[in-house]
Amino acid sequence: MKVEVVETTLVAPSEETPRRTLWLSNLDLAVPKTHTPLVYYYPKPEGTNDGSPPFFDPARLREALARALVPFYPLAGRLATGPGGRIEIDCTGEGALFSVARADFTGDEVFRDFEPSPEARRLLVPFAESGEPPCVLAMVQVTFLKCGGVTVGTGMHHVTMDGAGAFQFIRTWTALSRGESPPDASPFHDRTLLRSRSPPHVPFDHPVYSPSYLNGTPRAFVTRVYAVPPKLLADIKSRCAEGASTYCAVTAHLWRAMCVARGLPSDSETRLRVPANIRQRLRPPLPASYFGNAIVRDLVTGQGSATCCRRGRWEGQPGGARGQFMPESDLWVVSWLGMPIYDADFGWGRPGFVAPAQMFGSGTAYVTQGPDKDDPVSVLFALEPEYLHCFEKAFYGE
Repeated sequence: MKVEVVETTLVAPSEETPRRTLWLSNLDLAVPKTHTPLVYYYPKPEGTNDGSPPFFDPARLREALARALVPFYPLAGRLATGPGGRIEIDCTGEGALFSVARADFTGDEVFRDFEPSPEARRLLVPFAESGEPPCVLAMVQVTFLKCGGVTVGTGMHHVTMDGAGAFQFIRTWTALSRGESPPDASPFHDRTLLRSRSPPHVPFDHPVYSPSYLNGTPRAFVTRVYAVPPKLLADIKSRCAEGASTYCAVTAHLWRAMCVARGLPSDSETRLRVPANIRQRLRPPLPASYFGNAIVRDLVTGQGSATCCRRGRWEGQPGGARGQFMPESDLWVVSWLGMPIYDADFGWGRPGFVAPAQMFGSGTAYVTQGPDKDDPVSVLFALEPEYLHCFEKAFYGE
């Protein structure tokens, strides 16, 4: 499979934006210093022909992107090193990277049985050699496929936002592309709301943030997508406590199957890590439109859980996530259930498929759903290849 990039440009905000440095919180600095690659696939609508208006117009997307970068101006800046070596965003207004490409393959060849991989990222999402300063913070690639379909691949630097912030930006960009007003309130950029107290006050240990809990070694892995048919989901929920959510039930089932596949002894400790959005959990709460990283990692073990949300969790010295890996006993699960990932309509219809283009470590998973609420739940799971056969048998109850 080949992709030819035919155009690359920097898209600057369409209006003057603030020129300043943006302080980053400890939660911003705790995430991987990389770009998060997502791919949106738009199949060519049925019934279109050569006389129809063009399916996806790069000029229209660029114009809408330039307008979206006005309220989301940090994305047009560059990662920089501030006083004391602390990472910050320099809001230079230089712009986001925008590429147009053409592929020699069809959508079915990639998305019929899509699996996130370095190859999928290489083909469909722009790549930056390093996520360290100085680097561009937002990258987009619009790829026209042989079948007439289109993909939009985005690479947003993780220090700029979490998942909620990413979809907030996408909703604004797509609304402007459709010729509509943005649906959300203006993004809130003041991250000093999460500044540590002076002096910091950490009343108890938070082992989920301890480097010793990320002392695993990098391991070869592959990513597979596992559908959870309605019958299996009903069976899983029947074995859970009454009122258990779909996410909790599927995650518990996934955790159990992973432990079986890896052959963990019955008395060994295994940890489940789940992200928790703290925007409305703090007192006072953060603004709903807070644009940044407002996610903490909750930890569940066989001995209990640590799910309270206290400021002391991030007031210690921030640690970078680069080079840290979960041990083989652990699982990290992100839920996209209920998130507006399929609302990304640029004016030519909603995407038929949305997924991360690449996963970044064994033992990581996404729980997601198709474009319609009645679509089956799916699990994107990265695991060492030697465990796949046993995992699949355990996951499907064989």
